[in-house]
Amino acid sequence: MLFDLRSKSRRNTVRVVYVILALLMLSGLLLVGVGTGNNNGGILNALSNNGGSNSGANSLIEQQTKAAIKLTVEHPDSSKDWAGLVQARYSAAGNGSNYNTTNDTYTDGGKAQLNDATTAWQKYLSLTNDKPDLNVSLLAGKAYQALQQWSEAANTWEYIIQSQGAGSASAVTGYECLALNSFAASQTSKGELAAAAAKKLLPKVDQTDWKTTVTSAKSSASDAAGYVANDC
Repeated sequence: MLFDLRSKSRRNTVRVVYVILALLMLSGLLLVGVGTGNNNGGILNALSNNGGSNSGANSLIEQQTKAAIKLTVEHPDSSKDWAGLVQARYSAAGNGSNYNTTNDTYTDGGKAQLNDATTAWQKYLSLTNDKPDLNVSLLAGKAYQALQQWSEAANTWEYIIQSQGAGSASAVTGYECLALNSFAASQTSKGELAAAAAKKLLPKVDQTDWKTTVTSAKSSASDAAGYVANDC
């Protein structure tokens, strides 16, 4: 069944969850200096050297972004470091002036960070031979959706399904979001195939609602985009 995110407060909560996810993933790469090629201790050391003056969330995200960029320059062929940059850019997009919490929208600065996140994703994808990590794929998919780049978002949901196991029960949301993004991109055939795959995995009690959603999404790309914004 689709995520129940139709209220603004729930959508905001999920956005925050994705930002926290990005931070936690990035911390695993940078917090203790993993992949830095030196003994400086990564972010934790940087914080301690500054007497904790940069302990606020905004400063931490800025430091993580700078550190992630530096790592990709130093290790341009490291998929792990490019994954870190995807996560850093996504976190930065939802931080401070980059996100308008009143209107629940990304500002121009936030959109620029999202674009940078998708650029890093494409590099990461090439380095993994099209076998990306599930969590990195989820962040990339969210970035493309926020930018309303539906075709690219649909492609990313295919990687998510790949990671979850095509045809597995855990992939039902992946198929749903693949279908909705495809319809938003006016890729009807692709959307229909994904919608049918989702229906097979849904409990019978949910199949009627899903059929109604698919009918609406197929008839209007803007309706499909609305479902993506609420449910993916």
